[in-house]
Amino acid sequence: MGLTLSAFADEIDPDIQIQMDVLEQYGINQIDIRSIGGKPITEHSLHEVEEIKKKLQARHFRVAALGSAIGYIPISDDFEGQISLLKHTLDIAGILETNRIRMFSFILPSGEDPARYRDEVLTRWRRFVEIAEDADALLTHQNEPCTYGDTAERCLDLIRALDSSRVSLVFDPANFVLSGQAVKPAWETLRKYVSEMNIKDADWGDHQIEPAGMGDGDLADILADCVQSDFSGILTIAPQLPHSPCMDKLDFGQDTAALPEGGSQKFDIAVTALINLLNELSFEPHKDPFKTGTRV
Repeated sequence: MGLTLSAFADEIDPDIQIQMDVLEQYGINQIDIRSIGGKPITEHSLHEVEEIKKKLQARHFRVAALGSAIGYIPISDDFEGQISLLKHTLDIAGILETNRIRMFSFILPSGEDPARYRDEVLTRWRRFVEIAEDADALLTHQNEPCTYGDTAERCLDLIRALDSSRVSLVFDPANFVLSGQAVKPAWETLRKYVSEMNIKDADWGDHQIEPAGMGDGDLADILADCVQSDFSGILTIAPQLPHSPCMDKLDFGQDTAALPEGGSQKFDIAVTALINLLNELSFEPHKDPFKTGTRV
C-alpha cells in the first residue's frame, strides 16, 4: 500500500505561509492548491505562480494536485473559455511540478434527465483529454452534486467511455451522500479507477459536512479496504466543516487554543478524525502516521 497525505490548505487560511505553518504541525508536506491569497490558483499569472513556487520550495512543500473549477459551469455555457482555462492551468501545473488537475463534468439543469447531456459531456471531456495527452497531464474527475458525474454509475460511464490513461477519479464520500448515493457500493464500483480521495464525510439527514467517520460516508470501511489492500493513492483532507456537537467528542491532536481561529482549528478536527479512523484499523506506523514523511 502507498497512501500519500495531502490537503486543501486554503480552508485553513488564504495566506500560503499560514497554510504551510499548520500543515507542518502534522508532518504534511504535500498540498492540493486551489486558491492562494483568496484568488483561485487558475487565475494567477505565471509570474505570480513562479513566486508561489519559491515559497513552497523554501519550505520543502510539493504540490500533489491543482484544484480547478474546470467543468464546474452549466452545460449550456460557452465551452471555449474552458479550453483556454485548461491550457493556462496546465502551464501553472508545469511550473508547480504536478501533472494532476482536478476537474468536474458540468452542471446540469435541475430536474432534467442527465442522459440527455451525456454526448455533450463526453465531447467536451474528449477535448480535454486531447489537450492533456499533449501536456502529459492527468485529469482527475471529482463527483460533485448536480453535475453529470454525481453518481457512481455516471462516473463509471464517463471513465469507461473516455478509456484514457489521462483520466482518473477523485472519490468524495461526502458528495456521494449529498447526491443521495450509497457510498460503499460506489467505492466498490469505482475503486480501480480512483487515484485520490477527499477525506470528508456528510450526514444523510441534514446534509451537513462532518469529520471523517462521523457521517454516513462509510469512510471506516473504505479506509479499511485501502489499508488491507494494494490501493495506492492520495488522501486529501478537505474539511469544509461547520461546528456540530459530534466534533466535541474528538480528542484533538493539537492544543486548538494555540492554533489560529477558524480554518486551522477545523483542520485539526479533520486530521484528528482521520487519525482516529486509522488507529482503529491498527494502522500506526511509528505511532503517528503523519510525522513519518509524505507516505502514510
